Amino acid sequence: MVRVGILGIGFMGMTHFHAWQQVRQARVTAICTRDAKKRAGDWRGIQGNLGGPAGQQVDLKGIAAYADWHELLADPKVDLVDICLPTSLHAEAAVAALQAGKHVLCEKPLALEPRQAAKMTAAARTSGKLLMAAQVLPYFPEYGYLLQAARIGRYGQLLGGHFKRIISDPLWIKDFFDPRGAGGPVIDLHIHDAHFIRLLCGMPRAVFSTGRWRGEVVSFVSTQFLFDQGQPTITAASGVIDQQGRSFTHGFEVHFEHATLVYDFSVFDNQPTTSVPLTVLERKGKVLRPKLAQGDAFAAELADAARAVRTGEPPPPLRSEPASDALLLCHLQQQSVRRGKPVRVTAP
Repeated sequence: MVRVGILGIGFMGMTHFHAWQQVRQARVTAICTRDAKKRAGDWRGIQGNLGGPAGQQVDLKGIAAYADWHELLADPKVDLVDICLPTSLHAEAAVAALQAGKHVLCEKPLALEPRQAAKMTAAARTSGKLLMAAQVLPYFPEYGYLLQAARIGRYGQLLGGHFKRIISDPLWIKDFFDPRGAGGPVIDLHIHDAHFIRLLCGMPRAVFSTGRWRGEVVSFVSTQFLFDQGQPTITAASGVIDQQGRSFTHGFEVHFEHATLVYDFSVFDNQPTTSVPLTVLERKGKVLRPKLAQGDAFAAELADAARAVRTGEPPPPLRSEPASDALLLCHLQQQSVRRGKPVRVTAP
């Protein structure tokens, strides 16, 4: 049994807490939050943008509740620290947890800056413990199907595609547009698609981005991921639009030799809506809707994390290296917007 301590009880901390309840080989033994109400189980003030229920009362019987995360790291009943703190604290908390002899699962983005992610990776190497990144997108059935189709060549060679991820202004996150806080839309939001593209295609040789600024960060970005001649043609658009009636939307259209895969999902007026379920448009005209695995994407992600603690080998979506690469790609895209020209992908 993998014993889990959760650092931070906001929207993602709450989401992970409920998802861990579905993982048979793991158990939450501790949480940490500075909020006394949350330590008492009152999570009713928590908000998010994915639709469905907001925060609620939870039963924390038998679970240690700490106000200081250093105390959780000292708890001998914690094997894996699940970091759901604000992004600005990820690097410090992860390095401390690894040095304390704990395995780490860190919510996206891995850190604010590539150099911080490098320090986290070095700490994991020194400690001999796992550093995993909770980039959940590959665990959503539609994205998982796409990734698997590309890996096994189900529809022939991957030719290219477009990804989108757009939200309304997350008014409840006070530092969302602060590069030293949440990091801004590219770092906090677009990181999902940057990571998925990295898993799907590898690292591009350059990125060429245009976008809009809000203060010190890019609020909306449109990017060409530039690969070598003959490699996939990939674009993505992501960011914030003042459209509070549609809090979230994501999707893709991806082209293979023998088929195109299309998917579109949104949250309208707090109601999840799949406008285009995963659809396969075969080259010869047949239209298919694949039967997808059912279940909670977060629970599937966390089950893999628990399995990795037992085996010592995380699957590709959880490995820290692609997450670090995605963080670098996000920073380079902001550089490209600033410079108005392509930026080569080189090590930080």
